[in-house]
Amino acid sequence: MVFLRRLPWNLIGSWNRQYVAPSRRIHTNFVYLKRRKTAEERKSQRIIEYSPKKSNKITLSGTVDVWRNMTVEELAKSAQKSLEHIQEVMLYVPGADDLESETRLQDLKVIKEIVEKCGMKMKIVAPPDSSEVIVKDKDVQPRPPADPEDMEPRHPIVTVMGHVDHGKTTLLDTLRGASVAAGEAGGITQHIGAFTVELESGEKVTFLDTPGHAAFSAMRARGANCTDIIVLVVAADDGVMQQTKEVVRLAEEAKVAVIVAVNKIDKPEADIERTKQGLMQLGLTLEGHGGDIQVVPISALKGTNLTELTETISAQATMMGLKADFKGFVEGIVIESRIDKFRGKLSTTIVTRGTLRKGAILVSGVAFAKVRGLFDHTGKPLEKATPGTPVEILGWRDLPLAGEQVLEVESEKKAGSVLRFRKNKQMEEKAEGDREAILKKELEHLEKYRAERDARRKAGYFRSRQKGPRQKEIPDDDPTPCVNVILKGDVHGSVEAILNVLDSYDDFEKCRLNIVHYGVGNVSEGDVELSKTFNAIIYAFSVDSFVAAKSRVPVRDFNVIYHLVNDLKEEISSKLPPLEVEEVIGEASILQIFKITEGKKEVTVLGCRCTKGVLKKKLQYKIVRQNEVIYTGVLDSMRHLKNEVDSVKNDTECGLKPRDLSCEVQPGDVVQCFTVNEKTQTTSWDPGF
Repeated sequence: MVFLRRLPWNLIGSWNRQYVAPSRRIHTNFVYLKRRKTAEERKSQRIIEYSPKKSNKITLSGTVDVWRNMTVEELAKSAQKSLEHIQEVMLYVPGADDLESETRLQDLKVIKEIVEKCGMKMKIVAPPDSSEVIVKDKDVQPRPPADPEDMEPRHPIVTVMGHVDHGKTTLLDTLRGASVAAGEAGGITQHIGAFTVELESGEKVTFLDTPGHAAFSAMRARGANCTDIIVLVVAADDGVMQQTKEVVRLAEEAKVAVIVAVNKIDKPEADIERTKQGLMQLGLTLEGHGGDIQVVPISALKGTNLTELTETISAQATMMGLKADFKGFVEGIVIESRIDKFRGKLSTTIVTRGTLRKGAILVSGVAFAKVRGLFDHTGKPLEKATPGTPVEILGWRDLPLAGEQVLEVESEKKAGSVLRFRKNKQMEEKAEGDREAILKKELEHLEKYRAERDARRKAGYFRSRQKGPRQKEIPDDDPTPCVNVILKGDVHGSVEAILNVLDSYDDFEKCRLNIVHYGVGNVSEGDVELSKTFNAIIYAFSVDSFVAAKSRVPVRDFNVIYHLVNDLKEEISSKLPPLEVEEVIGEASILQIFKITEGKKEVTVLGCRCTKGVLKKKLQYKIVRQNEVIYTGVLDSMRHLKNEVDSVKNDTECGLKPRDLSCEVQPGDVVQCFTVNEKTQTTSWDPGF
């Protein structure tokens, strides 16, 4: 075989033919031959069969509707499984620790794993009653009233109210040994002050000092809504005034106990009995006159009978049996809010329930705070604040509104959920409120469109075509003057009070008043840019306006509301055009009428006698008959006897020839000589003071 491999291929073939026996044939080809397919096999399709693979996955059958925050019982009903079956599955799911039927499953991953272990698929759907779940889970509400066994005595909250300059702040100064009235702008309290006073008996009383001016009605109402006792201060020399009547009305609406303090009894013109009579006419049943409202005559300046007043307050509080819950989440009311350029956003809050400490998470309206500091009215840091205590809170992310309720929540996550819910609710309420205005505007537009459409149809196509763009609602050449205002204040209550005054503006026909922007805090660069854009005046109420003064934009600094409103009235009046006023210089009575001929024209000469003042030839004249003007013009000639004169004095006869006299004049008509003077116009806006 080795020999054969070495031979060439052509020789191998010849060698086979010569040396191999004919009876035995040897095939030496290296190609393997396959069996050819038949015609039927070639026509049939080729089918490949694979062996089944092994799988470790669980076959899922059925679909379960799930939603966030569903309970274990709801999951069992949706999966059509028994509650015990679902609870047994939850034993093998990490994170599903609480097996109670009312437990809410907040994590969708946990719900998914429970469903898959049950051998089913999940489908996320909306909750069956989504509104109830959202309100319950995302909003926060005050707690139900506490049990009487859990409540402890607290000190009272007393609000001092009354008319402006009747001595409210002076009374509080004497009680706490401070001098606040001297520091008040114009001697007027511009916002609510809250502080705690320790009486000689050792008891503590929280006092609220509210402004007495009419512009601060909303602030004064907030003081009445969070108080236990109202001390109504009435000056013995003035008696009952407008704000005194308002305080009595607020006390009746809020059903708050009232103690009357008749102040300024040391003045010679003081009349205590007249003051009491005025109070009884308002409906107050005073002690000694068949009622139970106590009256204490005092002198806040000299300290007369202040001990008797404090004892009366203490006795009234004891009779009321004031108690509060010192445990649990904190509840309170925002008395005032402001922005401090060094410490940020601050709020003065009275705690009504619970004990407030550092680190608490608070929500008020759409504002959120993590308490970083607590301070009393003197600026001294506090460790905690119990019910009835006014405290200044540091740590607000947004400035809370005065009068809003403060509620404590367990975490920042919960606070964010509450704020999102409340903001969405505000947007929904705003959209609902705007809906009526939008529908009204739409109806007006439709009526106008239909009227214009009908007019175009009647006029024809070519006549009704309108050329040019749509005209502006307020044209650029509008002759009505306008005053734009930017308002910045120290606290929210002051800004609110000023806005209430500006809302009473009603002289828009003569001059428009636009509030471009308002806020709490110092004047900023943004306010300056707004002032430049809208040509607005910046009114800074008890805040720093150095940025605006440096930028040379119009800025007005005030710390008394009287002065701010008066300046605004002067600014509005300066925008008004001057009025033309007629001033009568003299009068004459027509005695006789003469017809004379000048050239070819017949003219009328009036024979008159001057009865009042002086008649001057160069001035204007009018003829009046029964208080009705029948002619206005000038004179061509004025004569006394035969001489042409420039003026005629009182009780002198003269002849007057009016120019272009076109009316019939009768003896007895009155001729008036007048001049037109320009008079500065003032706005008719009356803000109420």
